[in-house]
Amino acid sequence: MQKRKLGKSHLEVSVIGLGCMGLSTSYGKPLEKQQGISLIRAAVERGVTFFDTAEIYGPYINEELVGEALAPFRDQVVIATKFGFKIENGKQAGLDSRPEHIKEVAEASLKRLRTDRIDLFYQHRVDDKVPIEDVAGAVKDLIQQGKVKHFGMSEAGAQTIRRAHKVQAVTALQNEYSIWWREPEQEIFPTLEDLGIGFVPFSPLGRGFLTGAISKDTQFEKNDFRKLLPRFSQENREANQSLVDLIADFARKKNATPAQIALAWILAQRPWIVPIPGTTKLHRLEENLEAVNVKLTPDDLRQLDEATTDLEIHGARYPEEMQKLVGR
Repeated sequence: MQKRKLGKSHLEVSVIGLGCMGLSTSYGKPLEKQQGISLIRAAVERGVTFFDTAEIYGPYINEELVGEALAPFRDQVVIATKFGFKIENGKQAGLDSRPEHIKEVAEASLKRLRTDRIDLFYQHRVDDKVPIEDVAGAVKDLIQQGKVKHFGMSEAGAQTIRRAHKVQAVTALQNEYSIWWREPEQEIFPTLEDLGIGFVPFSPLGRGFLTGAISKDTQFEKNDFRKLLPRFSQENREANQSLVDLIADFARKKNATPAQIALAWILAQRPWIVPIPGTTKLHRLEENLEAVNVKLTPDDLRQLDEATTDLEIHGARYPEEMQKLVGR
């Protein structure tokens, strides 16, 4: 497996990581614990060194799963987790990035992850009640104590990133990004390039839509959070099918799968981008990792850009109350 460095930091990871959220929550029935452990370890065996989790996934059970799965390989892998939500009675209850809370979360996450350090500690969402300088300062303290190695942010706006970076260097930003959600290219990419920050796209396969496995007739399970997303209404799935068909046609020409084209496209955008597709299936994991062997020429990229730029994507990616938490 090839490696990439996240920005100007010395944090080197596999060119494709594994987003672990879906093993425990949000996408229908979660895997049995032992199945989840097996999948994570299968990723390690295939060269993946970058694993993404968060305390809110579950809550807590995903960190515990990742910690147990990776314990035998701890020094070979990079574990990213996140802080920034208040959790009450096992449910998300608003934002909380107060410095004292950040430090409490770090201690609890270290225990669940069975480790003595968090390699990459992201603020999950910007908390507008806490100055970002205070957040960065709290993580800086944890770094000085050796409990955290690198500071990350998620779904933050360009000015907030700059303010945080002045206090404690930001190693990576995690945002949604894919061939059907390209907004980060406008303000975020120039900011990251300027500051030397790496980029970790989540949902690089459009929450599964870009693989072609979801159609207007797909019935989501009751605990699949895509049911809440406007972009995944039946009407919008039907309206967006033309993008999936276009990627599928292109994939056939390249003797690849749509998922591999979607991931190869992301990898070709910048050398400091590391996507973290998630899956619960071994064959999908292997398919995703093969994307590193799909070479898109400048002409391929131009064709994809020309074909997709004019396509209107239907449906907001989040409902309004969730959308308020991004881009702050």
